[in-house]
Amino acid sequence: MSPSPHHAHRTHVLLGALLTVLAALAALMTTTPAAHADTQVCDAFGSTTVQGRYVVQNNRWGTDQTQCITATDSGFRVTQADGSVPTNGAPKSYPSIYNGCHYTNCSPGTTLPAQLSTISSAPTGISYSYVSGAVYDAAYDIWLDPTPRTDGVNKTEIMVWFNHVGAVQPVGSQVGTATVAGRQWQVWSGNNGGNDVLSFVAPSAIVSWSFDVMDFARVAVSRGLAQNNWYLTSVQAGFEPWQNGAGLAVTSFSSTVNTGGSGGDPGAPGACKVAYGTNAWQGGFTADVTVTNTGPAAVAPWQLAFTLPSGQRITSGWNATLSGQSGAVTAAGQSYNATIAAGGTVSFGFQGTYSGTFAKPSGFTLNGTACTTV
Repeated sequence: MSPSPHHAHRTHVLLGALLTVLAALAALMTTTPAAHADTQVCDAFGSTTVQGRYVVQNNRWGTDQTQCITATDSGFRVTQADGSVPTNGAPKSYPSIYNGCHYTNCSPGTTLPAQLSTISSAPTGISYSYVSGAVYDAAYDIWLDPTPRTDGVNKTEIMVWFNHVGAVQPVGSQVGTATVAGRQWQVWSGNNGGNDVLSFVAPSAIVSWSFDVMDFARVAVSRGLAQNNWYLTSVQAGFEPWQNGAGLAVTSFSSTVNTGGSGGDPGAPGACKVAYGTNAWQGGFTADVTVTNTGPAAVAPWQLAFTLPSGQRITSGWNATLSGQSGAVTAAGQSYNATIAAGGTVSFGFQGTYSGTFAKPSGFTLNGTACTTV
């Protein structure tokens, strides 16, 4: 029996509708998702957010010339940087990406400000892209303050210079060298009229690096430029350009601040004491160091930070891994003495040379906590 013309027509209509639906579904499945549009910022203090957790800021404060940056999914790039300023003064700007709070602008979901004594670690990673034909530094900024302030200028600024091009230098003067977070640095110290500045300058350009911000914060504490009850308010990565700068970029940035209980934090100030015995002769000395954990919990792993007086240099050591030969020094436990039990002690020592008048370090910090000296 043949279908009626009406039934046949209905079948064709339904089949056509089904094919249309299938074609539309196929189109949806094969359509390429729209690309994320980069955001350009040209306002002097304009900013935007990336990854839902970091702030990218233009931060042009040292010139009236135009500066524009473009925020990307992973960082930012400088797209326009007109004009120049004298290299013996302040830079034009500090375009950067940050975690934390800067002049009341806090990054989404940040745990900062956080008291140094509560931070077990602050891992971070940064990758830079450099250009020629510009005068600048590429600097990672770490801001510390006695209060959990979210506005204005903090008391101490730590700058980690990954690279610098041209006749520019950090605030103050060079006060020595140090090994921090496994790298060798020139150490500069000074004051810019608004805050203390402690700078670590890489001897050659670093393009990409991951490290713990607390390694540098502990050096600031050991040098008396911060205390363990101070606050980390922000960490920032960017550039200080003096001349030009278009094309400079932060290609990736990450920052996490881990707070809470940590077996490596001996607790409140005064939870450790250090006995520093020395034997000195003309041009040389030995030091025997005993660290006592007077806190209620074991400290593991432990790191003792201190600063050798000017003219002193370590030549050998025992019972600890020593980072730094002059200036800022960190002693860390080895596999057999990495833990200091509550009420327990650990001892290590070193031999060195000196010039001028012999003196002892002025202070010690155990995992960032200031110790009493006996």
